Amino acid sequence: MPRFKLLIEYAGTRYSGWQIQQNARTVQGEIDKAIRMAFRPREFELYGSGRTDAGVHALAQVAHLELYTSLAPEPLRRKLNDELPADIHVIAVEKVPHRFHARHDAVSRSYLYQICRRRTAFGKPFVWWIKEPLNIAAMREAAALFEGMKDFRGFTDDDPAEKSTVVLVDGIEIAESGPLVLIRVRGSHFLWKMVRRLVGVLAAIGRGDLRPGDAIKDTVDVAALTAPAAGLFLEGVYYTREDGPGALVPVLNLSD
Repeated sequence: MPRFKLLIEYAGTRYSGWQIQQNARTVQGEIDKAIRMAFRPREFELYGSGRTDAGVHALAQVAHLELYTSLAPEPLRRKLNDELPADIHVIAVEKVPHRFHARHDAVSRSYLYQICRRRTAFGKPFVWWIKEPLNIAAMREAAALFEGMKDFRGFTDDDPAEKSTVVLVDGIEIAESGPLVLIRVRGSHFLWKMVRRLVGVLAAIGRGDLRPGDAIKDTVDVAALTAPAAGLFLEGVYYTREDGPGALVPVLNLSD
């Protein structure tokens, strides 16, 4: 059975995350439904590179699809998109070896978070609006403390007894673009709610509610600082060490 690599973008606002759930609308569920409508397969396998939480978006989610079909990748992509809702789009399809696995073969991932420092009529589903001034230098100082191989058990609701909470964070970049503050987090993998809690702590430091050194203190109630899902995008999934994100650019172009 041929195997294909899918590159997918989606606005997560209307969905309860990537992974199929009973009695909930999910991105994987919509793609699963589209495959059934477009190809009427007896069997197939659709597997994503990882979960995204409810309300989180993706610029470049990766999935593999194993499906009996004689179609070449481009007509397969068009046929699949014809059945998908407007807020989910398959950007590219390529045929891959049967051993390729969207999740297990990934060596790193990057997430982009957008904070907006002004009220916006159009960007609300894609930013976190923070009214208070932000000290970007303090946020960068704190971000450096998260880099490297560390235990992030305080930054997730995952149970440390069931799965490791040790994550390699390759780097955190913070840039400004007009009223937007862009935060990119790249690492080996990410735990449930981890990136949103990292961003929440950095925002608290930017506002002056915490000092940079507080970022890694166990006394901080990290869960209470969890950033909203709206500003978070799965930016990329990488399969070799040479792959990686390019320049840090906003998803929205907003003027001051």
